[in-house]
Amino acid sequence: MMADNQAIGLSPCTTPGTVCVLGIDLGTTSVKAALVIETEQGQIVTQSCSRETEAQADSPAAGAQGMEQDVQKIIKALNECLAAFPQEHLQRVSRIGISGQMHGVVFWKTNQGCKWTKSGTGHTFQPGEVSHLITWQDGRCSSSFLSSLPQPQSHLSLATGFGCATIYWYLKNSPDFLKPYDAAGTIHDYVVAMLCDLERPLMSIQNAASWGYFNCRSKSWNTEILGESGFPLDLLPEVGDPGDIAGRMPHDWHGIPKGTEVGIALGDFQCSVYSCMTERTDAVLNISTSAQLTVPMPLGFQPPETPDSLSAVAYFPYFDGYDVLESNIYTQMINAALAQNDTRLSICPTVFGERHMPEQLASVTSITASDLSLGHVTRALCHGIIQNLHSMLPFQHLKEAEVKRILGSGSALSRNEVLKQEVEKMFPFPVIYGNDVDAAVGAAMVMLHRRYKPIVQDCLI
Repeated sequence: MMADNQAIGLSPCTTPGTVCVLGIDLGTTSVKAALVIETEQGQIVTQSCSRETEAQADSPAAGAQGMEQDVQKIIKALNECLAAFPQEHLQRVSRIGISGQMHGVVFWKTNQGCKWTKSGTGHTFQPGEVSHLITWQDGRCSSSFLSSLPQPQSHLSLATGFGCATIYWYLKNSPDFLKPYDAAGTIHDYVVAMLCDLERPLMSIQNAASWGYFNCRSKSWNTEILGESGFPLDLLPEVGDPGDIAGRMPHDWHGIPKGTEVGIALGDFQCSVYSCMTERTDAVLNISTSAQLTVPMPLGFQPPETPDSLSAVAYFPYFDGYDVLESNIYTQMINAALAQNDTRLSICPTVFGERHMPEQLASVTSITASDLSLGHVTRALCHGIIQNLHSMLPFQHLKEAEVKRILGSGSALSRNEVLKQEVEKMFPFPVIYGNDVDAAVGAAMVMLHRRYKPIVQDCLI
């Protein structure tokens, strides 16, 4: 975990006239927050904080295939992050940008989704009538179940863990579960709705595309297709563009002033890209709970009207149209692998398969007695992660796309020298590494700039 209140330089957040933006990322394993200001030299991160959520929860309805998180614990980690920031800095915040793990879905009851309380540092909220978050890692929707659903009018294939697929699963397997709720969204849509007291959730096209059954060209849900199959259309959020203002806070929050603007919730990987991509010849490699390799698409690019279910490459909305293609033991593992430059051991790390190839599960081959040390296993695992990315978006494709360098982001990559070595072996480009709060910083930068960069092609892992 990174240090709380990691300050950079002086405290320019308190300088009169300085615009200070709070960026928040609600990730799969942790919540991150960053205070960012705009200066003549560019953006400066003045404070940052990270908290593990430890939110994993049982899934009674789906059993071992389910992957759910306790929203109470996620919000607890968020509150702890903000409580770690100096009050005088939070009082200068004028805008809030929020990103988070895409695809997942949480349900709540309108006007009962949270409870606000007042403390010495201002108002905070706790979840009220809210379900667990069913995450992007959820595996309850089998291939046969997905094939029984209507074909989406979208360039993206439907997959287990997608919000609309999960709603269909409840509709067909546990319809009573849905009855208490009249609103739904991603976990970051939920937080935005609570902060702005929205009567109806508002979702960016980035998050809508990640749910499935969304047409990015028309920026609309497949309501006719969904309605004909009995899908509860009232659970679909309204949709807006990334960078739009969702609303203003009717309360102060941890000392952040009442009336502060809150942006529509954004995708975490888009924000990670936004925080570091500066040239159209950049590729961005993000490795955290999941991994993505992202490259720009040509100006004016439009994705295919129908998805290729066997393709490892997916196209996701970025900003302003389609213009460009997620402890000590850990330290010991990395150190052991750094002493082991090579190994014959081979690990395919796809424990959950891939969306385009769900049957491709993990495997270990070329096992010998001499290759079973911690260093061999860790080196082979890191190599397997990067090899899997390379198999889906190989060096030659990046070269053809005129990529000149790779920008690395994500907590797993920023903390793991072995992964960095494997990246540089597999992708012979200059590589520049960021840090593990890139998505939170990216969300803040979107609200600082209120201008947009292009859309990205995302090779999902």
